[in-house]
Amino acid sequence: MKILPLAFDSIGTRSMATFVETKDVKIFIDPGVSLAPIRYGLPPHAIELKRMEEHWNKIVKLASESDILITSHYHFDHFDPNENLEIYENKTVLIKHPREKINFSQKGRSAYFLEQIKGLPKKLEYCDGREFEFGKTKIKFSQPVFHGTNPKLGWVTEVLIDDGSYKFIHTSDVEGPSQKDQTDFILENRPNLVFCDGPLSYMLGFRYSYESLNASVENMIKIINSCPLDAFVVDHHFLRDLRWKEKIAKVFEVADKKKIKILTAAEFLGKPIEMLEARRKELYKKYPEMKAVTKRKITEE
Repeated sequence: MKILPLAFDSIGTRSMATFVETKDVKIFIDPGVSLAPIRYGLPPHAIELKRMEEHWNKIVKLASESDILITSHYHFDHFDPNENLEIYENKTVLIKHPREKINFSQKGRSAYFLEQIKGLPKKLEYCDGREFEFGKTKIKFSQPVFHGTNPKLGWVTEVLIDDGSYKFIHTSDVEGPSQKDQTDFILENRPNLVFCDGPLSYMLGFRYSYESLNASVENMIKIINSCPLDAFVVDHHFLRDLRWKEKIAKVFEVADKKKIKILTAAEFLGKPIEMLEARRKELYKKYPEMKAVTKRKITEE
């Protein structure tokens, strides 16, 4: 199984865009990318804008080559309802249910998205809690789980891809995992590799509680102790926190004893970590005169 993270926070943009190729099929999970409209009171720096354009071009290329496109939920860093919609043409499209277990804003976005891609996919299916087979490759989705610790931001579907010899799980935006059902989907399916978005620790004490952080750490440890992992990749929301490593020090300790690697998406790719959003103030100080433009709209998730 080939697994390629295309756009993640550790490589400079808000996203969990991931390409997966098995012997049977090419799959793209969450073909979207965005940036924080404001961080530290500052708009995206020119370097961030340039990186987002680069990532979007890579997403479009590999999504166009894929057989299956998956949308785990309707936040704009995970899908784009306006640009390069030709990527959906003649594809099998598996999407989070647009009307069930969904909050108000995402319900509106999903309806708009479905209207935009109407007639393009050769097949469109709601994926919540379902399994699909393509040759010997199985794609299994969790029941909808919280985007975070409560229903305020809606629900997401976690994704398992199993080619018969290797299992990969993409958690989408669970913000942890801090919840039992988010964790149970991973434990029950015993993956070899997990891409997890990690706790929302850069908003600790504001939009994310210390209790949820502690629960996330304990659940990561459960996963490491119970699953036959090659590696556990933690990224996305978590890599907006410059002190992310110390927040999960216990996880690193347990993983080290079991000889399991804790990585970011950047490290998984063999690249240096570039937390551009978290270092936005530094970018403005170091490169105050840089200018860049982007055709892509910068919006809240």
